[in-house]
Amino acid sequence: MNEGEEERLRQLLRDAGVGESAIDMRRGRLTTGFAFEEAGLACLSNHEIFNRYRVRRPSSRRAEARPIDSLLELERGDTVVHLTHGIGRFLGIEKLVREGREQDFVALEYQGGSKLFVPVANIDLIQKYVGGTDAAPPLHVLGGGKWSADKLRAEESVRKLALEMLRVQALRGMELGIAYPPDTDWQRAFEASFPYEDTEDQTAVTAAIKRDMETPRPMDRLVCGDVGYGKTELAMRAAFKAATAGKQVAVLVPTTVLAQQHYQTFTERMRDYPLAIEVVSRFKSKAEQRRILAAAAGGRVDVLIGTHRIVQADVKFKDLGLVIIDEEQRFGVEHKEMLKRLRATVDVLTLTATPIPRTLHMSLLGIRDISSLATPPRDRIAIRTEVLPHDERRIREAILEELDRGGQIYFVHNRVYSIDGVRKFLERIVPEASFGVAHGQMDEHELEANMIAFLEKKIDVLVATTIIESGLDIPNVNTILIDNADQFGLADLHQLRGRVGRYKVQARCLLLLPRDRSIVPQARKRLKAIEEFSDLGSGFRIAMRDLEIRGVGNLLGREQHGHIAAVGYDLYLKMLEKEAKKQRKEVVEDLPETGVDLGLEAHIPASYIAELPSRVEAYRKVVGSDDLDAAREELADRYGPPPEPVETFLKLVRVKRLAGGWRLTSVALGRGFVVAIYLDRERAKKLAARHPHEIRIVDDKAIHIYPRNDPKGTQLAEALIRLLAVGS
Repeated sequence: MNEGEEERLRQLLRDAGVGESAIDMRRGRLTTGFAFEEAGLACLSNHEIFNRYRVRRPSSRRAEARPIDSLLELERGDTVVHLTHGIGRFLGIEKLVREGREQDFVALEYQGGSKLFVPVANIDLIQKYVGGTDAAPPLHVLGGGKWSADKLRAEESVRKLALEMLRVQALRGMELGIAYPPDTDWQRAFEASFPYEDTEDQTAVTAAIKRDMETPRPMDRLVCGDVGYGKTELAMRAAFKAATAGKQVAVLVPTTVLAQQHYQTFTERMRDYPLAIEVVSRFKSKAEQRRILAAAAGGRVDVLIGTHRIVQADVKFKDLGLVIIDEEQRFGVEHKEMLKRLRATVDVLTLTATPIPRTLHMSLLGIRDISSLATPPRDRIAIRTEVLPHDERRIREAILEELDRGGQIYFVHNRVYSIDGVRKFLERIVPEASFGVAHGQMDEHELEANMIAFLEKKIDVLVATTIIESGLDIPNVNTILIDNADQFGLADLHQLRGRVGRYKVQARCLLLLPRDRSIVPQARKRLKAIEEFSDLGSGFRIAMRDLEIRGVGNLLGREQHGHIAAVGYDLYLKMLEKEAKKQRKEVVEDLPETGVDLGLEAHIPASYIAELPSRVEAYRKVVGSDDLDAAREELADRYGPPPEPVETFLKLVRVKRLAGGWRLTSVALGRGFVVAIYLDRERAKKLAARHPHEIRIVDDKAIHIYPRNDPKGTQLAEALIRLLAVGS
């Protein structure tokens, strides 16, 4: 029992006229109650008292899972974008010996076989290319003019987009919505009764949603989170806050099955409170639907859950305050137009397991506020994913292994006309198991009966279409087999895989390939990606790989499509963010591309990080880090104490960053001094004035630096850090 549950029980006892002294309440962990008759003692667990929870809060003593930090790895042959030189091909990291010292360079190939060697300290200027289509773009000519022209056209497109962003922001600021009161005791008790520990992200996003709801501006927040990361709980907290403040809540979901599950989940979580929760779906008769909709129009329904039916014109609410949308991208154009009109007057909270890359532009446009759930729940275990040919023996083994540990199985076959044949095939090879079928064309009563039987564990294997894809959460199902996996999109495969592994056991996802046909190249890429990215929190990487495979398409609108293809997705978004800041009159400082060459051996040796993708990612993290001390600690934690070349590289990155702040474009070793090229004479004069004995302006572009005691090697880097850090 936790604090919220204890307070709720005391309140119920007082209401019933039972003295609190008659019952001894203790906080702790108890799976099930027991009676000790000789001692006259009976113990009850909290979930037996409240009849609410099937699972308990995991122990905090177990190791906490961590999200995956890696974003975009580079591999040999990948197409990349260099900010200055344009689209090229990544050849790897090459060692070059300069003045007797080894240094690492990023090798890029351009049109005609020309090569460019970029110092690893400038690896932040290179991004993996994600473009407008799945076709590889032509490489630029090194030193040619096409890249500059492409960037100028993209910048003009970005300027127009940023102006539209300001217009949308101004319109949102003018709307007056609902300002909800601060949290009540009921709200605190409801949240405290959540049977798991909140992740840091859940705590932060809960606070953001409440801030939105307590201000008069209509909320339009998008919560992105990988499958199983706790989005539904956040939605229930928002719904509870709205409903207990006297407003009605509409919960819109893409499938009938998910509507039914949300209804059960909301009812279970809120059963101790006087809230009326209803669901409208084809599981309900016409008469029941009319009764529920009439009650909603009369204000007698607090939370109404349903599919697209609840956004049709004949559905009325007496006092609608909050709309929760689960996976908005699955609804049609006409439904989205209705939702746009709702956003003008009521709070809207949208949940999606589609990770950030597909929705980041909405944040930049100011259309929505975006929150991300990136931390997996404690005890969550990554799902073991395998790609294998359709084989009777392996299918039988997988089903029996799950049955042996008391679990259940999904078998996904996305063809209605042949799904009964697949069920019969499975019954033949695994006669020990019981089977049921679920698909969208079934009679609603049969579908409901099959789903309830599966939930009640009367069915071992559910043979289903992608009707199970959105949000179904059945902890006892921990094996999923996906038939003809090559015919699914990458995001679909990721969503389907997320239907298992919801509890603290090792889950499995088997991707079955046909033996009688070849697999197209794009499908091979998708299957490789879903098998490779099976770690916790890999949704971001999967979304980026999906963008690579399919192209960004019409992501930011038809007008921007060609510009994204010309300069790449990453650079286009950076341009958009920069222009948006300019339009808001925020300070935007264009730091120069600063080169640092002090003749030092500064690199990450292969003996320290052997794999090339990991080494490239380490370089990117160090160069892009806002906290170099934290970056060093992470390297030490993952790979051991950094050797001297790595320590020197960290110092050079610090010099580069400080020099950029002074608008120095080059810092290089001269004869007995360091030569720095500057862009801003006033800043150069200010720097020289701070160190008159060590820094001297020599002409209209260069300064000479003479550190005290004539330091050598890494001591020179340390001396430069000391000189450039003051007042930069």
